[in-house]
Amino acid sequence: MSFIISDAHAQGAPVNSDPFGFLIPMIVIFVGFYFLLIRPQQKRQKAHAELVKSLSPGDEIMTSGGLLAKVVSVNEHYATIQLSKDVNIKIQKASVSSVVPKGTIEAA
Repeated sequence: MSFIISDAHAQGAPVNSDPFGFLIPMIVIFVGFYFLLIRPQQKRQKAHAELVKSLSPGDEIMTSGGLLAKVVSVNEHYATIQLSKDVNIKIQKASVSSVVPKGTIEAA
């Protein structure tokens, strides 16, 4: 039985004929991550930036905290929103998650 073990030790490690063989699977994995994770996130960020840029007084919005409100005024980084008749608050424009159809606040 010991003669089998000595033959196994006598054989060298298999020689890899292609030193860049590991590179192709790594490239495929990177491309897969790009199209499955990175690119959709960039599209969402671009759409959100357009949404924030297009805010105007009178729009009805939902914030990331779930508040429904009407936009009263907008400046560079902040928007003043009206939650109810006499309740206005100032929020960062980035916290706006969506613009809802007009009339949503009255229906809710």
